[in-house]
Amino acid sequence: MKHFRKEDTVMLLIDHQTGTLQWCANRPKEMIISRTIALARIAKALNIPVVLTSSQEDRAQGMLIPEIKEILPDEYAQRIKREGITNAWNDENFKKAVLEAAGSRKNVIMAGLTHDVCVVYPSRSMVEEGFDVQVVIDAGGSPTQIADDVAQNTWENAGVRTTTINQLVADMIDSWATEDGEKAVQIIFEEVISKIGQFV
Repeated sequence: MKHFRKEDTVMLLIDHQTGTLQWCANRPKEMIISRTIALARIAKALNIPVVLTSSQEDRAQGMLIPEIKEILPDEYAQRIKREGITNAWNDENFKKAVLEAAGSRKNVIMAGLTHDVCVVYPSRSMVEEGFDVQVVIDAGGSPTQIADDVAQNTWENAGVRTTTINQLVADMIDSWATEDGEKAVQIIFEEVISKIGQFV
C-alpha cells in the first residue's frame, strides 16, 4: 500500500453543499465542515490540485459551503456544476477537469456528500480506471449510519481505501519536523485537534 505524496495526488471535494449537508445525520455537521475546511486548507498549503463539483445548486442541494469559496476562490469559480448526474465521474466536464488537474498523478483524495450516493460511485469508477483512491470518511456522511456503512463496504470491496483526516495527513507528511509538516500540523490543530470534544 503506497504512501500518498503531494506531488502525486489530486483532491476532489464533491457536493459539500449547504442543503446536502442537512441530509447527513450520522455524524455532526460541524465535524464534516471542520474536516472539509482542513482538507481545503491542506491542499492550498501543499499546492495539491483541487477539483470542486456541485449538483443542482438551484434546488434543495444549495450552494457549496461558503468556507470552500473563501479558501479556494479560483477552484470555486471553476467548479463543475452537474445537473443531476449522481456519479460525478460520468459527467464529461468533471472527468475532463479531473484528468487535466491530475496530469500524471494517480492518487486521489476524495471527500463529499453524501457517501451513499455522491461518493461511492465516482470512487469506485476511478479505481476501475487505475486510480488509487482514499475517501476521507469524517469529511462526509450519509442520512443514516446504515447507509454510510453500506457505502463504505461497497467502495472498499471495489478497492477504495477509507481514511480519516488525521490519518491521511500524517501519512502524507511523514514528519512534522519539515516545512510542510509545520504547515499541516498548524491546520490540523486549528481545524481538528482544537475541536475535540465539541462533537457529541
